[in-house]
Amino acid sequence: MDRNARIRIITAILLVAVLFWVFANLQPDDRITYQQFRAEVEAGEVASATFIGQAVEGTFEDEERGTFSTVVPPEVVLGPEGLEDFLVANDVALDAEVEADGLGMLLLFFGFPLLLFILFFWYLNRQARGQMGGMANVGKSKAKVHKPSEPTTRFDDVAGYKEVKQEIQETVAFLREPDKFRGAGAEIPKGMLMVGPPGTGKTLLAKAVAGEAGVPFISVTGSDFMEMFVGVGASRVRDMFKTARENAPCIIFIDELDSIGRKRGAGLGGGHDEREQTLNQLLGEIDGFEGSEGVVIMGATNRPDVLDPALLRPGRFDRQVAIPLPTLAERIEILEVHIKGKPIADSVDLEVVARGTPGMAGADLRNLINEAALIAVREGSEEVRMRDIEQARERQTIGRERSSLRLDEDEKRAVAYHEGGHALAAFLEEEADPVYKITCLPTGMALGVTEQLPIDERHIYLRSYLDARIKVMLGGRAAELAVLGQATTGGQHDLVQATKLARAIVREFGMSDALGPVGYGDQQQVFLGEELARGSEYSDHTAQVIDDEVGRMLRVSLEALVARFRELRGGLDSLVEELVESETLTGEQALAAIRRGIDPEQHQLLRGSAVVNNGQRPDLDGQRSEEEEAAEERAGMA
Repeated sequence: MDRNARIRIITAILLVAVLFWVFANLQPDDRITYQQFRAEVEAGEVASATFIGQAVEGTFEDEERGTFSTVVPPEVVLGPEGLEDFLVANDVALDAEVEADGLGMLLLFFGFPLLLFILFFWYLNRQARGQMGGMANVGKSKAKVHKPSEPTTRFDDVAGYKEVKQEIQETVAFLREPDKFRGAGAEIPKGMLMVGPPGTGKTLLAKAVAGEAGVPFISVTGSDFMEMFVGVGASRVRDMFKTARENAPCIIFIDELDSIGRKRGAGLGGGHDEREQTLNQLLGEIDGFEGSEGVVIMGATNRPDVLDPALLRPGRFDRQVAIPLPTLAERIEILEVHIKGKPIADSVDLEVVARGTPGMAGADLRNLINEAALIAVREGSEEVRMRDIEQARERQTIGRERSSLRLDEDEKRAVAYHEGGHALAAFLEEEADPVYKITCLPTGMALGVTEQLPIDERHIYLRSYLDARIKVMLGGRAAELAVLGQATTGGQHDLVQATKLARAIVREFGMSDALGPVGYGDQQQVFLGEELARGSEYSDHTAQVIDDEVGRMLRVSLEALVARFRELRGGLDSLVEELVESETLTGEQALAAIRRGIDPEQHQLLRGSAVVNNGQRPDLDGQRSEEEEAAEERAGMA
């Protein structure tokens, strides 16, 4: 429970206590009935009585009994026929006072509840002001201004991206020595847009620029400009640039720029909405000051295709800095940064880890090392071992093993044949990526996994490599047809991926003879209005040709695999038997099992490869188990 909630509870308890005390004191404790009053008078126990309207207050003869109060009927008040003679006859000293006008009681009964209502609505208004930022401050910018000493990030803290750092060095130099550039008549670009996939460090690089330049750093997210009130976004843009001019030289960093920088007029509802007015104001403010004023705008987005062209023209965001996924060498540098301060075992080879993490961004690698440290602690190890990192990598890429899901023997064998088909197809194709691991245990969303690791990074792909990938994807279905005689539902995801790749080969890459060297690109439009206006890029006949060619490619590949698997049935059965028994095999173990089940003259058909040594999981001492050594010996004998 937070501090504000505790204060509210304590205040409510005190208020209830005060109300009980007030109403408890409205009725005096010494009040007696009129009949008791007459009896006390007749008994000579009353010493004095004071009349206040119909109320009577008095004292007893016995001082220890104190005072009393009562109310008499209207017809027996003092007067010719009232209580005067009766009281005088009983030696009671009489007195009278003017009855009060009841203002205090009126305030108590009506003013106090009114005050409670006022306090209640004041509290609600205060809560609403806190949620909306207050009506007076609703147009103020939500940008955070960091002092020059606050951004402690430097370029040394950003691993890799040497070319990107060199490109933005001009911005740092301009902010440090603006007179040097002005003397040469040069102007620094007003805006710099960093484009790249999520997690590649765009925000970190912007902080590093501010830290290196030693200037104020104004950070804001694109969604901070939008509010439920019309015109708030444009007002906040004006206020942000006003703050920037007051703190110049400085850096404005707008994260997730695509949230306010989308193309104008691309939707179905026209172009006059709050988001587009905010963008119009932003475009005007960027043109409203000169670059020599020392205000540099930096933006970050992972969706540059949806940005408005006016935002990217010279004079606004002049320069685009691409921040792609890190390369192998850059991944090694990033891993070296993230292992600092952690107890890393000597068996950890960062090059092997980096080679097994293609496509991972800096944020993914950071999470990988952190997950490995958690696994090491959970297993009682004082150091982060290679096996911990490999287990963390497998958890990120293929998912965690589901021990709660148990397959019966028939299903387990069917899954083993399916995964064995993927592995055998990879071993048959020379250009296929090496097999790293094969398991028939439920992992993640799959019932089994065949994992491959590339030997090196590829930037362009040959048609032969793409054909090999399609065959590996169809290997599971081919094994089912060759052994079980019918297909199962386990290959649904494989078919979807193979169809997607085959369609890209035909439609986007122009690698099919049926369609020729024609590429239509990705047909998916970002906005519904664009899709309706542009329509299809090719005719229905061309779409039919694409569908026919995609189907032909998949059928030819599948039939060729089924024929080859029937020829190598002994190797497939040998692999499945060992996989069912061990449940998990390394790539080398799988290749050795296939070789043991086929004739020596058929070994030349296995032109693929397996990951060497990476699949072996060392123990705490870095030594392999007896089972692994025996498997290597059997592979060598084969």
